[in-house]
This record gives sequence, structure tokens and C-alpha cells, in this order.
Amino acid sequence: MTLKRCFAPVVDARTRILILGSLPGEASLAHGQYYAHKQNRFWLLVGNVIERDLVGMDYPARLDNLLEHRIGLWDVVAQARRIGSLDSNIRNHATNDLIALVETLPSLLAIAFNGGTAAKIGVKALGETANRYQLVRLPSSSPAHASVPYAEKLVAWRELHRYLD
Repeated sequence: MTLKRCFAPVVDARTRILILGSLPGEASLAHGQYYAHKQNRFWLLVGNVIERDLVGMDYPARLDNLLEHRIGLWDVVAQARRIGSLDSNIRNHATNDLIALVETLPSLLAIAFNGGTAAKIGVKALGETANRYQLVRLPSSSPAHASVPYAEKLVAWRELHRYLD
């Protein structure tokens, strides 16, 4: 089983919402980009939240738009062994130091988890620090969770907008 590693966080001092995924999937790792799988709805969902066509932008512009709208991005798993891209296949994971990161974000109001695995691992890693923030559990943007209709996911994801005003 191959050891997979996450990417660096995308944050700055203005970050109000930190969206945490689990661990990049195969397509993302191959491209060196968050949410690179063509059927992952992350960029479409966040684009709808901030009213920008993120899907139509190149990757650096997507990240710039996230930061411009005070949204940060990272993963809860620093590294793990996993065959394929499914969260259920994550083994022997090491957690990112989420506490150290959030302590560098003076404007942070909310931590959102993209999917159940991210929430389970992330809440545990944050410990008591989680009590200082609004925690938002989002339906996964992954194509593996296509059973939840996009419109239903979008309703949940639009809740993030309240932390951006």
C-alpha cells in the first residue's frame, strides 16, 4: 500500500472558514491539486457559495479566489497508506496538526468538514480547540457520494456563506 501525503494548507491571516477534507485522492495527487477529479463537485459547490465560476478558472486562480473570499483549505490527514481514493481505504494515518494551524488564523470563525471521514478525524484532532469555532459538517463533494443529489449538497454548502459576511 502506497504512502500518500496531503498538500500544504491554503490559508492567510484573513481566513474566516477553513474547509478540511480527508486526504487527496489519486487524481488530485497526480495533478498536485486539491479536488482535481473531474467529477468531484468541490469547485462547483464553493463557486456557488461565493458566486464565482471556479470551475472555469485555472488552479492558481481558484486558490486566489478562495483566499480573496476568506476561505482556507487543507486536509485532516497528513499521510496515510491507501489503495485508491476511497476514505474507507485509509490505513495507518497520521493527523495534521490542526491546532497549530488554527492558532495562526486570527479571523477564523468556522471549520467545515468535507465529508464524514474528515469530520470524524478532524474533530478528534482538534480536541477542546474545536469549542472555539463553529463546526460545519458538509456532505462530501466526492463522486463516491453521488447518491446525495447536488441540489441537496448545495443547500448544506451554502450555509458557509453566513461566515463570510
